Amino acid sequence: MFKEIPTHVLTAEAEEHSLAQAQRDIYDSHRHRIFSLAYHMTGNELEAEQLLTDSFVQAFSTDPRPDGGVIDRSLVWELRKQFSLAPAAPAISQSAGIPMRKNVRRTDLEEAIQELPPPERLLFLLRDVEGYSSESVSQLVDMPQPQVNRTLLSARIRLRGILSNMEARRAA
Repeated sequence: MFKEIPTHVLTAEAEEHSLAQAQRDIYDSHRHRIFSLAYHMTGNELEAEQLLTDSFVQAFSTDPRPDGGVIDRSLVWELRKQFSLAPAAPAISQSAGIPMRKNVRRTDLEEAIQELPPPERLLFLLRDVEGYSSESVSQLVDMPQPQVNRTLLSARIRLRGILSNMEARRAA
């Protein structure tokens, strides 16, 4: 009366369902971080959403169960398509004579980050915002660690100058 379904069909369906659930879990566990980095790089929600989507499509096409490293490399790959990630000229400290408050408004910091050149912005976000080690950043962006450290120093100096200028304009 009832046609019996072969066990290999049931097993394949269960594996497919398991993979789909694993991919949803992977997406859910990494999407906020990837969107945040993409948004801070572009300053635009729609562009950040597109980078998020493209990054995950790239990651899942590389590996059906990608880890954080594969997803991060996919994001960097997508960012390289949109931005020149060659190191910018080093920042010259313009903030040396301007005292700066210890507490900076979050909105000022976010605005200042947007003014950084893309390579400095990406390295600053990865190292100082997301907490990656310099070695991890170096591997992720395929840049020698001393160059990563120099670029980070330049980004911090440039940020300090931008924030000092913001504060000076507000005080004037």
